Amino acid sequence: MTNGFTRRRAGGILSALVAALMLAGVPSAARAEVSELRIPLGAGGFGFLPLHMMQKHKLIEKYAEEAGNPVTVNWSNIGGPAVMNDALLSGSAHFISAGPPAFLFMWDRTRSNMAVKSVGAISSMPMHLNARVADLKALDDISGGQKIAVTSVKVSIPSIIMQMYALKKYGKDQVFRFDPFTVTMSHPEAVITLLSGSGTIVAHWASAPFDQRELKDPAIRTIMNSDDVMGGSTTFTMMSTTTKFQTENPKVYGAVVKALKRAQEMIGEDKKAAAEVLLASMGGKGWAIDELVGILNDPSTKYTIKPENVLKYANFMHEIGSLKAKPAGLGDLFFEPKDLGGGN
Repeated sequence: MTNGFTRRRAGGILSALVAALMLAGVPSAARAEVSELRIPLGAGGFGFLPLHMMQKHKLIEKYAEEAGNPVTVNWSNIGGPAVMNDALLSGSAHFISAGPPAFLFMWDRTRSNMAVKSVGAISSMPMHLNARVADLKALDDISGGQKIAVTSVKVSIPSIIMQMYALKKYGKDQVFRFDPFTVTMSHPEAVITLLSGSGTIVAHWASAPFDQRELKDPAIRTIMNSDDVMGGSTTFTMMSTTTKFQTENPKVYGAVVKALKRAQEMIGEDKKAAAEVLLASMGGKGWAIDELVGILNDPSTKYTIKPENVLKYANFMHEIGSLKAKPAGLGDLFFEPKDLGGGN
């Protein structure tokens, strides 16, 4: 009886092992993909307009349905590089959007575990350092308790831009020269604070259309911009996710990529309609549609999945020790670099 029990037990264990091996051999694409997506809308403004187009026209839902994997998309109103990164790491977001520096920090930090990579660029446009001229005529003049508003200290585009500027002008030992003068603040909050002329905020690294709003005040002017430091048009926002998500949800991932590309196309096809979507995302007031269309018509405002100058950011950040790893090329940073139309 004991031998029979042993044989039955052994047979049961063997069956369980076979079943486990068969399950392990099932391709991830054959398993159920997510039916609900969580995507934050970002810090606002023109850099995140394609996300609002995707939301307004339900583009992800459309392409996921066509792929045979219907999804609902929950768009949350959170933004800022640090907040975005935390959302992805915690699993409260499936895709996030931020500037190249914030993405590169995540890529470097997660290479041995979550392996975050980029879907593609969202937009290319400069950021402008606007200052109250009475308080700050040049970045080099900042001193004492004066502060510059940025979307996130250390990991935002302006933080890296100022480090690049400092390296070139003052040398490697002064690369973090301007970091102590920065403070984290959302764009709308920074605009209000700078325009008030009170307190310690004397400048703001602003993106469109927030920079234009500030420049309507004659006491404020642009003292430098990011494209000048980068040497040309540069990716402003990009979308990313984890390798695990991309591998386990190929249909949904593909739907997101198609939706991003289509949203970028739609902005170019009807800029007035795109401006109306943007205005609605900003509360429906404060800007005239023609004013927003004018910004969309500016050649420096581009919506393309093609990355621009992302490797320049990466090489610099590795040089100064902010990144442990140096990407060999776009293939290290993007899931499908061959589909991005080149880039750098």
